[in-house]
Amino acid sequence: MVNNNHSDLYEKYYVNNQSSLSVEKQQALEKDLQKLEIKEAKKAQRILEKKLSSKIIIKKIERTKRKKVVSISGLEVFEIDIKKLSKTFSSKFATGCSVVKNAEKKDDIVIQGDLGDECEEYILKLLKEKGLTDIQVEQIEEKKKKKQQQPLK
Repeated sequence: MVNNNHSDLYEKYYVNNQSSLSVEKQQALEKDLQKLEIKEAKKAQRILEKKLSSKIIIKKIERTKRKKVVSISGLEVFEIDIKKLSKTFSSKFATGCSVVKNAEKKDDIVIQGDLGDECEEYILKLLKEKGLTDIQVEQIEEKKKKKQQQPLK
């Protein structure tokens, strides 16, 4: 009503007060935005450092006689969908492949057959596509311990 009848008074009392508040609010919002940007940049830096410091472990585990399986762990840090990767390995290498939980309650990929080198090449290629080139991939051979026979009495 005031703005229709007395537009000069309305501008004097209402518009000026709103603009000064909005400038203060604008400055506060800009400060908050800068803080958020700094926080997000630090978070991204921490995540990148975590990715670069972690490593992927490929274990070649000997089963019975000449049979082997390959267990791949440490992929969850790199935001790789482990189930999709398991399916890809299964079709690419024409072998059985599954996702299992390890002792630390993290997902591992278990592949039937001695395919450690091929898996390493494929994982390195996958990480290179994501822009991560300095990731350590470590291969470990785990041999089955032979049972010692007890001496006959």
